[in-house]
Amino acid sequence: MQVPQDGEDLAGQPWYHGLLSRQKAEALLQQDGDFLVRASGSRGGNPVISCHWRGSALHFEVFRVALRPRPGRPTALFQLEDEQFPSIPALVHSYMTGRRPLSQATGAVVSRPVTWQGPLRRSFSEDTLMDGPARIEPLRARKWSNSQPADLAHMGRSREDPTGMRASTMPISALPRTSSDPVLLKAPAPLGTVANSLRASDGQLQAKAPTKPPRTPSFELPDASERPPTYCELVPRVPSVQGTSPSQSSPEPEAPWWEAEEDEEEENRCFTRPQAEISFCPHDAPSCLLGPQNRPLEPQVLHTLRGLFLEHHPGSTALHLLLVDCQATGLLGVTRDQRGNMGVSSGLELLTLPHGHHLRLELLERHQTLALAGALAVLGCSGPLEERAAALRGLVELALALRPGAVGDLPGLAAVMGALLMPQVSRLEHTWRQLRRSHTEAALAFEQELKPLMRALDEGAGPCDPGEVALPHVAPMVRLLEGEEVAGPLDESCERLLRTLHGARHMVRDAPKFRKVAAQRLRGFRPNPELREALTTGFVRRLLWGSRGAGAPRAERFEKFQRVLGVLSQRLEPDR
Repeated sequence: MQVPQDGEDLAGQPWYHGLLSRQKAEALLQQDGDFLVRASGSRGGNPVISCHWRGSALHFEVFRVALRPRPGRPTALFQLEDEQFPSIPALVHSYMTGRRPLSQATGAVVSRPVTWQGPLRRSFSEDTLMDGPARIEPLRARKWSNSQPADLAHMGRSREDPTGMRASTMPISALPRTSSDPVLLKAPAPLGTVANSLRASDGQLQAKAPTKPPRTPSFELPDASERPPTYCELVPRVPSVQGTSPSQSSPEPEAPWWEAEEDEEEENRCFTRPQAEISFCPHDAPSCLLGPQNRPLEPQVLHTLRGLFLEHHPGSTALHLLLVDCQATGLLGVTRDQRGNMGVSSGLELLTLPHGHHLRLELLERHQTLALAGALAVLGCSGPLEERAAALRGLVELALALRPGAVGDLPGLAAVMGALLMPQVSRLEHTWRQLRRSHTEAALAFEQELKPLMRALDEGAGPCDPGEVALPHVAPMVRLLEGEEVAGPLDESCERLLRTLHGARHMVRDAPKFRKVAAQRLRGFRPNPELREALTTGFVRRLLWGSRGAGAPRAERFEKFQRVLGVLSQRLEPDR
């Protein structure tokens, strides 16, 4: 699912059901993971995520954090607890693909959207949220002063209601707690009142601290008085503004580097040939998974990685791989100094230039290293046959998530397919037969969709349009410029050569479009630091060859590991 742009109307999302009651929403949720987004009539039309988890229907109201208007920036951010997103579609996409709990108290995870089957009865954009028809006007209108620090990030508040108070709707039990009173509250405070408790008065220069979370269960059933059930408790993290002077402003959450807008290129800038080769893969970065000195294929690290990949959905892993590939290719995160040294604005353009030799070697190293690691994930399964078949299915599902039209990371797709097509893996007849028997859909997708697609990409005839693709397939062009021979008959080789060069020219021309599409794919994405590190070239190189062997010549390292994979393959299924 592609992340929509900021401010896009929610009516265009298949999981948004418009104005829908709690009872009707719960009737649509059948099994764990089902979810939908609706406008709650009892909450003034505010957006609510309704999901089914562990046999119960849960409801989470989305917070809205208003920001001071700035050109090119969103007017509001949306959050459940910790993370903030520029739009509700970005929030839903992040929690669904990352398989992360909506709240720490409930642990509810959403995975299957319940789509709306008919036309929406109501449509509104995210800028009009919190201004629904059920909002009650304040008793006295006051002019809101923008000179106070608390105005910079007031939550859940519109300009028509500067005090953020709903005097006629706030229950007495929702008043802010000012002491550690051990008495339990009768009912948890509505979510809107938690956000509205952070406010500023006319003479106040500092914002009040957020209230303590109520000491109540995350959700509770209706009592004997038939009072409607409360919404699930969320504990949003409110940025602190205490200790700031009137002249200072509350810091807004900074966008990650892959979402930051790049500076405009200076006109008439003189090109200077770089004195040193440009590298986008730091080799001495500290590791949180490996020690300063490690041996090849440490069992404890392999066990940690296995659990790490099992925790993430293939769509989430694909986004992590896209992020790392964009950085390694120099498509995103390129500094101004690097652009000045390269003479171009991205690594896609540098790959075609003479001084892009070092970057081309890095990308070849990355492609082969990831392919070896993928093959090891299958050949390292020394347990039951079903375990190896499940590993094959996981790689096939990851390849499907990386293909054009999905995430669109073609270098990542080529690495995964390189692992599946490696001779040491393709010779495992019993494993592939088990895959076709137990996971028929994955086996059919591999044979009928992925293999023809990879063949077309290698021949320069596959899809490469920006929008469908976020990062193009650069391996054929890199091999060609590094002097590797093109296999096949002479006439076919010449035709493939011309297609590769033609594709390289279009890739350079469309480099700004690819950068824009990749940034859109990653908008609102918050990666797992350990999984992100596990997909970097330096980490995989140290994992496979150890801290000492990683510095050996490239050809020698790959030849040695190919023999290791051959031995593992023979042990799993010996030749007859």
